[in-house]
Amino acid sequence: MSILINKDTRVLVQGITGRDGAFHTSKMIAYGTNVVAGTSPGKEGTIIPSGVPVYNCVEKAVNQTKANTSIIFVPAPFVKDAIMEAANSGISLIVCITEGVPTLDVIEAQAYVQRCGAMLIGPNCPGLISPQESLVGILPGNIFSNGKVGVISRSGTLTYEIVYNLTQNGLGQSTAIGVGGDPIVGLYYKDLLLMFQNDPQTQSIVVIGEIGGDAEEQAAEFIRDNITKPVVSFIAGKTAPADKRMGHAGAIISSGTGSAKEKREAFEKVGVPVADEPSQIPILIKALLKQS
Repeated sequence: MSILINKDTRVLVQGITGRDGAFHTSKMIAYGTNVVAGTSPGKEGTIIPSGVPVYNCVEKAVNQTKANTSIIFVPAPFVKDAIMEAANSGISLIVCITEGVPTLDVIEAQAYVQRCGAMLIGPNCPGLISPQESLVGILPGNIFSNGKVGVISRSGTLTYEIVYNLTQNGLGQSTAIGVGGDPIVGLYYKDLLLMFQNDPQTQSIVVIGEIGGDAEEQAAEFIRDNITKPVVSFIAGKTAPADKRMGHAGAIISSGTGSAKEKREAFEKVGVPVADEPSQIPILIKALLKQS
């Protein structure tokens, strides 16, 4: 098994005729993802190289192709409407790649998604992959391998580095998810940790965090009370100065909270080892698996 996506996932691409949408649609199809439709208002009937049918609206695309997952590449000012349109049309999982989305737009869209009973990943995220089953995002599929490690990350590029190290050390992944680096996003650590806990394929979990906010501290408490599988962590930003944003909009330490030191201490307090370098993660996982 895997979580959220698998070989039966039917993907719709919102913004499929744009540069990024078209490029990554071809990559997802090449990986084996079942991309069944795309939308681009006013361009219904357009023939695109991938051969995926283009519709004007999500509702018609869903009705005709039974798409259940969407990935969004539309420009930031239109993301709120795109997310809400997908949720309103019966899409159950919405993955938003677009960056620079206004925080208030995300708050409104996420509330609507929840009312519709759907789930949101992102915005400003690389998406997710269940190796050898489905890729819904912009992740480089060649570095992933099928296995038993679940990965949750706030950082796209760190995900790639850590997954590469896992694969090189014989530790394949069940599902890897980039949740996004904005202050407000959809599914987060606690939601995904519980999914991995309940997934029979997943034996261990890697949590990749970074400075800013208190999501990692909350995740540590959740792990203590709810997760029985081995968990390993890595926290980026240990040398970052206070009150200075580092890359992601959510990566800012303020009012004495959100530092790498505090996050590391929170994890170690509940028995989750924290790697000093990404290359140490496979070593820590193997050590925990031997103990369990």
